[in-house]
Amino acid sequence: MNIIINGGTRGIGRELVLKLSHDNKNQVFVTGRNKISLNKIASLSGNIHTYELDITSPETDYELLTKSIKKHFKSIDILINNAGMLVSKPFTEMHEDDARKMMETNFFGPAFLIKKLKPIMSEGSHIVNIASMGGFQGSVKFRGLSYYSASKAALASLSECLASEFSDSKISVNCLALGSVQTEMLAEAFPGYKASVTAQEISEFISYFALNGHKFFNGKILPVAISTP
Repeated sequence: MNIIINGGTRGIGRELVLKLSHDNKNQVFVTGRNKISLNKIASLSGNIHTYELDITSPETDYELLTKSIKKHFKSIDILINNAGMLVSKPFTEMHEDDARKMMETNFFGPAFLIKKLKPIMSEGSHIVNIASMGGFQGSVKFRGLSYYSASKAALASLSECLASEFSDSKISVNCLALGSVQTEMLAEAFPGYKASVTAQEISEFISYFALNGHKFFNGKILPVAISTP
């Protein structure tokens, strides 16, 4: 399988890279903003390829990204949009820059990436967007997460829309709305809080779903949580 993981240098993304690259039949292409972290993860296996990418930057050269991908494989079988940003702050106190950065990272960035990479996605391929229970309609909502939740809700809705638009190309699109997972991002936003699920544990599920979920689901937003949050 030719797999792209957007946001794979830490937390869930890094665990996904480790899990999926363990199978030598997989070629894993990883994007991230931290060049040092990318170099470290690339050194772990010969089937891990990396590319420094800031999906929030208007100067992002997607043509260069596509050329880099094509150096390693001709088409894409799986795209996992995992990159995310979370700033916890009351709605009326949230700085505009942080609000826009979350929307750029959690919604516009993945949307633009899908648009640019669709031409090299193979028939039967699978796009997995990683959202949040905060953006899952009808779920319990929490103070301080209004912008974050809204950005993830947008990604979830986009997943449903693209499943319909891409049906002629036979590309499946699904969205996993995760509950709280113990990651660096969670610890930074909520110091002292301990989630009941680890990044390694959830990566096991996401990896299996990315490889097999399109056989059973398309255009679905699936809640993945055992607690509130």
